[in-house]
Amino acid sequence: MNLYQIKINQPKRFLTQLNVQGAGVAIMAKKMELLTFMIKDLRTPAANILKQDALSIGAELAVPSGVITCEKEQYDCLLIGTRKQIEILSRKELAQPFGLKDVAKALQLSLKVEAYSTQIMGVINANEDSFFAGSRFLEEDAIFKIEQMIQEGADMIDIGAVSSRPNAPLVAAKEELARIKPICDLIHTQKLYETVRFSIDSYTPSVIEYALKSGFTLVNDITGAVDEEVIKLAVAYGAKLCIMHMQGTPQTMQINPSYEDVMVEVSAFFEERIAKCERLGMKREDIILDVGIGFGKHLEHNLSLIKNLRHFRKFGCEILIGASRKSMIDKIIATPTEERLAGTLAIHLKAVEQGASIVRCHDVKEHRQALAVWKELNT
Repeated sequence: MNLYQIKINQPKRFLTQLNVQGAGVAIMAKKMELLTFMIKDLRTPAANILKQDALSIGAELAVPSGVITCEKEQYDCLLIGTRKQIEILSRKELAQPFGLKDVAKALQLSLKVEAYSTQIMGVINANEDSFFAGSRFLEEDAIFKIEQMIQEGADMIDIGAVSSRPNAPLVAAKEELARIKPICDLIHTQKLYETVRFSIDSYTPSVIEYALKSGFTLVNDITGAVDEEVIKLAVAYGAKLCIMHMQGTPQTMQINPSYEDVMVEVSAFFEERIAKCERLGMKREDIILDVGIGFGKHLEHNLSLIKNLRHFRKFGCEILIGASRKSMIDKIIATPTEERLAGTLAIHLKAVEQGASIVRCHDVKEHRQALAVWKELNT
C-alpha cells in the first residue's frame, strides 16, 4: 500500500476516471471543492446566527473576537466550506433575519457560474504613442501583424487608435477615425473577419459604428459604457460589449487612486453598468467584464483584483484580463517594458486560474503555448 497527497483541479473528471459510478461523482465532487467567501459589513446578530448554522453542517465562519459580545454593529467575516456545505447553508439562510436572506441569495448566485473556454485576444495599436512600441502598427503593417496573429492562434484581435496609457493626450474623434479607417477598410475588403473576430478599442460612437460596419463584432470600451450611444450601437449591430472599470480618466487615473475596498467598489460598478446595459436591450451573455488592471489602481489594488477575480464570475459574464507588459510588473521587480513577457504570463495564468476567459495580450504565440501547458497541468 502506498499513500500520497494529491491536488485535484477537476474533481468530476478525476472521479469518473477512477470509475466512481452514477450520482456518486456529483455528490463527492461537491465535497472535494473548498470555497471561501469574504462577507463585508455583516450585522452582528447575523454573524452569530451564520456562525452557528455553519458549524452545524461542518462549515466555518471566521469572525473577529468582538462578535460574540456584540461590541460593534457590523463585522467583516470569512465563510469557509465545501461546495456541498455552502449549497446547504445558502438554502438554510433564506429563512433567517438580519439580512441573511441577501447573503443566501449572493451565495447561490456565486455558485451558479458558467465555465468558458479560454480565448486569446491580440492587441494592435494604430497610433504612435502606446506604452509598448511592439504593439504599434499602421495600415498595411497592421494587416501583416493581424495575419501573423491569426497564424499564431489568436481567437480575436483588438484594434485601437488612441493610447490609454497614463497621461495620454486626448485625440479628436475625426483624428481617431482617420487612423482606424484604413485598417477597417482592409479588414472588410479582405474579409478577414471571417477568419478571426475583431474588437474595436474605442469609446467614440462614430469610430465604433465604422468598425462595426466593417465586420467587427466586439466593442472594448475603457470608459465602462458611460455613453449610452455605445451600448445602443452594440445592441443594434448584435455585437458584444466589454465594460472596463477605471477610476478617473487616462489623464488623471494614476493621480493617487484610492479605494475603501477595491473588490466591493469594482463589483458595485459592474452591477450598475450591467443593469444599465440590460435596460437598453443588451443581453447579459453579450457583456464582458474587465477589472481594468492599471487603470486608476495601485499595485495592491491590481493584485487583489487578480487574486480574487473569480468573485466577478457571479455576474454570469465572461471576464477579460489585460495586464500585458504593464507597469505593475515593474513595481514587483524592476523590468523595462520590452522584457515583461515572463511577468505577463505569470499574471495571465493566475487570472485564468481565477476565472478569466479572455486574455488580452501583445504576445499571442507565447500565450498560446503557456495556456496549452497550463491546461494540461490542470486536467
